[in-house]
Amino acid sequence: MDQRKDLDGRATGLMLALCLIWGLQQVVLKAAAPDVAPLMQIALRSGVAALLVWLLMVRRGEALAPGDGTWRPGLLVGFCFALEFLLVGEGLRHTSASHMVVFLYTAPIFVALGLHWRLPAERLAALQWFGIALAFAGIVLAFFWRAPPAGAAAPATTLWGDFLALLAGVAWAATTLVVRLSGLARISATRTLLYQLAAAFVLLTPAAFALGQARIEPTPLAWGSLVFQSLVVSFASYLAWFWLLRHYLASRLGVFSFMTPLFGMAFGVWLLDEPLEASFLAGAALVLAGIALVSGHGWLKPLLARRGK
Repeated sequence: MDQRKDLDGRATGLMLALCLIWGLQQVVLKAAAPDVAPLMQIALRSGVAALLVWLLMVRRGEALAPGDGTWRPGLLVGFCFALEFLLVGEGLRHTSASHMVVFLYTAPIFVALGLHWRLPAERLAALQWFGIALAFAGIVLAFFWRAPPAGAAAPATTLWGDFLALLAGVAWAATTLVVRLSGLARISATRTLLYQLAAAFVLLTPAAFALGQARIEPTPLAWGSLVFQSLVVSFASYLAWFWLLRHYLASRLGVFSFMTPLFGMAFGVWLLDEPLEASFLAGAALVLAGIALVSGHGWLKPLLARRGK
């Protein structure tokens, strides 16, 4: 029997805090980029967080190599996770943090499409298909009907960064699908997280050197970013998210995902003075509405049924 419960005040407050943290992380990466390249920040934070997760597993007495065959999907999920953040690191060199967070968080749309294709129990309802159509219309609007304001990055450069951000969302969705559809769904969240973080550190560190993004200037901003990214984002927030998934209904938690891009855009404008063109805002509104319909269908369906009586 599923013992997961509906959201209470504690879960709601924790989800709001997580959305705020996840919305802020792209802005912090961008702000510290002059001192530490985003790709190197992500590689280092992954290594530190992987060490912390491993120490936590040792403290709990969890088996690190149980020989249950999960190493194969573990390697695959680690590769997808590393690819996602390679694309994030490269994308932030060309586009704004505000754009990055919106396109990255299209991942729930691609997850829903993948599960619809693979699992009969996850077939999309009509309302969810409408949400997907809205989201893709928003992507097209944000990509192709833009008029960059004065001082913005060159249109072609920004467009390339946005495209990398969208690909990062696809890679994130692939990570989720591998976890959901493989033996990783039956092991502890800490082991799955360790696969992802360790692979990101191993793969992204040489990638940072190969792409000329290995520089580190030990400024207060650089150290602050690395501490925030390592301890708060990659370690504490991911473990808190997995704890919520074990205790509360995923459909109720998923509806909060649309709030992260809102926080990300707000922080980008407030802290980095990033301009937001009208076409991007209109496209982002459609994307967020689509995400809300797809992720929140399980929550919206009973509400609509009651209104129809």
